[in-house]
Amino acid sequence: MAIPTRGATHQQQRQGPARRAGRRRDDTRLALLFILPATVGLLVFYFWPLVRGVWLSFTSWDVLTPARFIGLDNYERMVADPVFWNAVRVTVLYVVLNIGIQTVVALLMAVLMQRLTQSTLVRSLLLAPYLVANVVAALVFFWILDFQLGIGNQVLEWVGLDRIGFFTTEAWVVPTIALVNVWRHMGYTALLLFAGLQAIPHTFYEAARVDGASEVRQFFTITVPLIRPILGLVLIISVIGSFQIFDTVSVTTGGGPVDASRVLQVYIYENAFAQYDFGYAAALSVAMLLILMVVTFVQYRVTRSGQTDLN
Repeated sequence: MAIPTRGATHQQQRQGPARRAGRRRDDTRLALLFILPATVGLLVFYFWPLVRGVWLSFTSWDVLTPARFIGLDNYERMVADPVFWNAVRVTVLYVVLNIGIQTVVALLMAVLMQRLTQSTLVRSLLLAPYLVANVVAALVFFWILDFQLGIGNQVLEWVGLDRIGFFTTEAWVVPTIALVNVWRHMGYTALLLFAGLQAIPHTFYEAARVDGASEVRQFFTITVPLIRPILGLVLIISVIGSFQIFDTVSVTTGGGPVDASRVLQVYIYENAFAQYDFGYAAALSVAMLLILMVVTFVQYRVTRSGQTDLN
């Protein structure tokens, strides 16, 4: 049996990394092949509509005639448009109510799941409302809270309270829509926060209990600081989704009463598909994109989502 020489051994060692590098290059080409469909979809359905939408915001276009470049006229009109500013105000009010209530309730539910039960059945029940379509949830609550026939108002009358026009009065319509969406999304948000809680070592809580810290003190000194990156990410996702509220308003109030629930998405839709003023609708969409970019950047910096205290 031949004994390999030292030179042959060194040659084999040099060939080993070369073979591994070749395999890595093959894996890279395979990976690029796998992500190619998603990349094409991203370019066709996201990047190109974004570029075209920005271009249309500088034009006057009604679909029936070619787009005509008009410069900044749409943006000047938007700045002087009181309906636009009312839509921004209504949207911000909705986002504040929806995100504020949803985050508090979801965080409480996530903590209770972590401390009391981690049952798969409980998680499934919490996620069940999220599986209901927005339109279906909105219509169900619209019937339940109907002023004349809704069982919600009948219960209020049975306990001695006056009926409330949840979807027909200016003071109640935005909080009602916000609570409908809180009901639908709080379970999903709670599961995201629950996943973040699993990364916190149990030794922190054990040490706190040894030191005599109460559950409330553990929550504010351990849970909240250590879950901050996940909480920041959840807030960013939730705020972006809340600014795009449309279907719940569309199937219940249509923006009424008296523009009290006319959020920005509804106003964009009306300009585009009711008045066929696609140029102005595109300008409104660009304004909404800029608002979301600013809000997301501020949230990211304030919550320090890219940093963690788990060191």
